Amino acid sequence: MQTKCFFLLGLLFNLSFSQLQQLPIIPKPKIFKVEDGVFLLSNQTVIQAQNDSFEALFLQKAILQRTGFELKIEANPKSESIINLSLLVPSNADFNKELHTVSITNSYIQIQAASNQGLFYGIQSLIQLIPFEKRSEIKLSTTEIVDQPKFKWRGLHLDVCRHFFSKDFIKKYIDYLATYKMNTFHWHLTDDQGWRIEIKKYPKLTEVGAWRKGSMVGHYNENTYDNELHGGFYTQDDIKEIVAYAQQRHVTIVPEIEMPGHALAALASYPEYSCTGGPFEVAKQWGVLDDVFCPKEQTFTFLENILAEVISLFPSEYIHVGGDECPKTRWKNCPNCQNLIKTKGLKDEHELQSYFIQRIEKFVNSKGKKIIGWDEILEGGLAPNAAVMSWRGTEGGIEAAKLKHYVVMTPGSHCYFDHYQGDPKNEPLAIGGYTNLEKVYSFNPIPQVLTTEESNYILGAQGNVWTEYITDEKKVEYMIFPRMMALAEVLWGTANPTDFNQFQDRVIGQFQTLDQLGINYSKAIFEVISTVNPSKSGNGVEFQLKSAKNSNGIRFTTDRTEPKATSLSYTNPISITQNTTVKAAFFEGQNQKSATITQDFIVSKSTGKNIQLLNPPHENYSLGGSFALINGMKGNPTKFGRDWLGFWGKDLVAIIDLGKKEKVSQIAVGVLSNEGSWIYYPNEVEFLVSKDGKNFKSIKKLSLEDIKKAKGILSVNFKATEAQFVKVIAKNAGKIADGMPGAGSNAWLFVDEISVD
Repeated sequence: MQTKCFFLLGLLFNLSFSQLQQLPIIPKPKIFKVEDGVFLLSNQTVIQAQNDSFEALFLQKAILQRTGFELKIEANPKSESIINLSLLVPSNADFNKELHTVSITNSYIQIQAASNQGLFYGIQSLIQLIPFEKRSEIKLSTTEIVDQPKFKWRGLHLDVCRHFFSKDFIKKYIDYLATYKMNTFHWHLTDDQGWRIEIKKYPKLTEVGAWRKGSMVGHYNENTYDNELHGGFYTQDDIKEIVAYAQQRHVTIVPEIEMPGHALAALASYPEYSCTGGPFEVAKQWGVLDDVFCPKEQTFTFLENILAEVISLFPSEYIHVGGDECPKTRWKNCPNCQNLIKTKGLKDEHELQSYFIQRIEKFVNSKGKKIIGWDEILEGGLAPNAAVMSWRGTEGGIEAAKLKHYVVMTPGSHCYFDHYQGDPKNEPLAIGGYTNLEKVYSFNPIPQVLTTEESNYILGAQGNVWTEYITDEKKVEYMIFPRMMALAEVLWGTANPTDFNQFQDRVIGQFQTLDQLGINYSKAIFEVISTVNPSKSGNGVEFQLKSAKNSNGIRFTTDRTEPKATSLSYTNPISITQNTTVKAAFFEGQNQKSATITQDFIVSKSTGKNIQLLNPPHENYSLGGSFALINGMKGNPTKFGRDWLGFWGKDLVAIIDLGKKEKVSQIAVGVLSNEGSWIYYPNEVEFLVSKDGKNFKSIKKLSLEDIKKAKGILSVNFKATEAQFVKVIAKNAGKIADGMPGAGSNAWLFVDEISVD
């Protein structure tokens, strides 16, 4: 069964895409064919490979776990039932080391690749085809697979600073990546709330910096804390063990050592590297804090010594240096910083940050490594060889690619797995946002505005898991599963958002495996999913429902009672023309299979009407577009994200066309304050009306003091006036003031329903 390497290339280009049935594999293989024959897997099957091959041992263990079969590993088996693992010598220096084939025939299974990594991925595909069944033999359909990924960087991130996770769980996390052929683990190891990596030269980083005296409890806005000591760290021996574990599974670990901001845990340990000298405590509060590293020579020596130890532990090409959310408050009032700005001829504190990152880059480059940082490292000028991780939307990535810098796309709109993934009313507390499975699956890491040449600088993407609201390992699993499956398929290059249902079916098929392995996962996929659309009659809105399994099983009520199997059966969109509460759930027979969703509608003269926005909302918070402001649904201020529109540094200017002249006497709108998330009340809100859409009359202006007093629930009453057009202007807070969360950055403005009566 030995075959030359050109067999792989021939299959890659010549095997047709036709298939007789869908393969249950995630990510979906690039090219595959399923036929009618079967291979019988049994206890008599032998794995043909070297006995010390990790890949063979990995396959042997997986088959034992799923079937109970204890397969032997032999170099020259005599058995007639063989799984052959073949490493082939590539005939081409540019041969893709991740390319592999899986051939299941009536008489044997063969997995071929030009590297152990490709072989490992072929094994992962085969494992997904083997069910958890204890039988005398397992039937596997005859199949041909030729597969390779599209993107080089297929990543998942984990923040272990806000909440610490054990060494054993980190290994599990790496296993999760490997299962779905993701190859990069971004390990966020330092932050204000904890320092998690042993540095021999600076023992106080873990003696002091790894422990905090309490944590925020509940949502940030509640401003409540416990007094429980929280912490932990990984010794250098732990790190070596985890790195070796990841390497066997072909996962590269990229460590992140935050600088110049998010440094309070380090400064609590060594306050002399701050601007003020301290003293400091490891932060109990989430968010962005003012005390950051001071860019003096002693600080650079300190950080270079740390990085030297980090680099010695991690063989990755890139070292992540953070670079995000660095307030300039301390630098503006620091004689050392101001003198450095003057001495180096820098324009301002933003260029000082660029100087800081470029100093660090020179050191990292001198050790044979490259730096990668969050997209704020673009501000003030990008370090010469730096790669950019674009999180504040895709704009930073686009800018970096145009400058010929490599980019990893990780926008909050699609890649933040600390967001809600189902109806926030039914989900455990999260930071906010709404990123469901379908939205992740729709992601395209290459923005359309890039040229073909510029697109080559997009390395790939990753999902981010920030853990302010993720306190234990089971919740980490809940937040990543099944969303990481969607991202894995996107990055493999085989996602087809127009056929989401077939992907959804494969995800549901994976749940048996997750159950067998004891992995906690979200079942939001079974939740009734709702969308709101303008009514065809022009009166009110239409509430559309669907279920992942069968929309015919949806039952609903409009009288605030809980849905039952005997409640109204959903067949067509529900017409909403007056204040209504809809409750809906999915049923199989008499059994309720999903959580109940509850949606209150408050209908006004503006509900479902035409609306225009002068400034579009930011892509991270734009679900529903402008229609979200007149769909009859009010946003939840404690679980914001799904029903709110977010404007980053921009004003809201909304014009609603009521369709005809109406007598109006009240206009209302909701705005949000969540300063820990950089969401600030607008400085001013103005309400205007017009008969012709051109000449507007101001009805009322509300000041910031008025807005705070009303706690963001804004309503103005006035003498009945004839108008067809209503304009609402909310002035963004602009640059965030020193001393406030996010100081120096653009403020977010969050707005929900505009109602007119």
